Amino acid sequence: MEACVAVEKEIDKILSKFASIRENGSKNIEETIEFLLSIKPELEQAQTDSEFNERQLFIIHLAIAKVKETVSRLASEHRDLHSSVSKVGKTIDRNFTQDYASTSFDRVFSGVEKEKLLNQVICQHMYRHGFLEIGEELAKESGLEIHESSKQPFMLLNEILEKLRHKNLVAALEWAQTHREKLMEQNSSLEFKLHRLQFLQLVSEGPEKQAEALGYVRKHFPPFVHQHETDIQNLMGVLAFIPYGVHNSPYKKLFDPILWTEICEVFVKDACALLGFSVESPLSVCINVGSISLPALLNIKQVMAQRQVAGMWNAKDELPIEIDAGREYRYHSIFACPILRQQGSDSNPPMRLLCGHVISRDALNKLSSGNNVLRAIRTGQSVARLKCPYCPREFDSSEARQLHF
Repeated sequence: MEACVAVEKEIDKILSKFASIRENGSKNIEETIEFLLSIKPELEQAQTDSEFNERQLFIIHLAIAKVKETVSRLASEHRDLHSSVSKVGKTIDRNFTQDYASTSFDRVFSGVEKEKLLNQVICQHMYRHGFLEIGEELAKESGLEIHESSKQPFMLLNEILEKLRHKNLVAALEWAQTHREKLMEQNSSLEFKLHRLQFLQLVSEGPEKQAEALGYVRKHFPPFVHQHETDIQNLMGVLAFIPYGVHNSPYKKLFDPILWTEICEVFVKDACALLGFSVESPLSVCINVGSISLPALLNIKQVMAQRQVAGMWNAKDELPIEIDAGREYRYHSIFACPILRQQGSDSNPPMRLLCGHVISRDALNKLSSGNNVLRAIRTGQSVARLKCPYCPREFDSSEARQLHF
């Protein structure tokens, strides 16, 4: 944040200087033009085939000198401004890191299969955001085979979304009515909100649409009475103010333009959930989380460099510090072993003991090994028995089961 503030200060200085130069430059140019226009009549008095007299020559030399002075002043101010602009670039270089190689693994994107996956993610992102031609071209150049069935849902959603942005509800209502049962299973209010906006569009057109608006309510709102009774009552109150102008009524907040932005967001969220897609594309999620994480990783890099710690990471698939990317980017539970105090991973997953307590696989193996050694010393037999560290229950280590959150 401090880096952004430093750059912003330099930009503010340039903008201020640019405004000053523009004002002074315009003033100087106007003065020069006025001077040239003022001497024009006197110079026009000279005969075409005669020479200028001394006064006219003096005026011409004076005009040339004034123009040169104006041009010189403008050139000087331009050089000064260019120097200030160059300082912004230096400020950016000084406050921002240009090399991020130390915060990434080269092997992440190496290999034909990983390159293919990356291209697939980019193509999917293009399809989701309506850039079909770009996605098609990328798929063609990278040799990907994208089935039509994977593109069709995105094409339809983007078509409906574009119409919603232009306040056309017809396509969205048709889609919501077609998928009503599944939307109701998700406890979605999308269809009601679309009908509400359609009703508000009608009443905003004035008294001539009052009867049509009332008929629309009777036809489309009954299925939503139990779930949205209060909202429907408020909508009925709007009808009383149609003759006086609904935008000046106590219900004017119902006509806030923000409702159109919200309905687009609700449609994307519910449609993606219905079709089994995430609201954001995987590429967007990766870029957003990476942008959030990068400053913290750069800071820890500097600390490690100062302490002469070799390597950025202390584990294969684990960051050196915990990074809070926000609740919206939490997709699964995180398990931390209560014994070893290590976070679970694919190679060290949580294991549920027979008594119900959970520890990591590494802790299970260590406890089993320790118990086996003691039992072998006492009894001369090595049996994979384990005593729970949190209760007196004892059982075979083979009875532990891996947990999947």
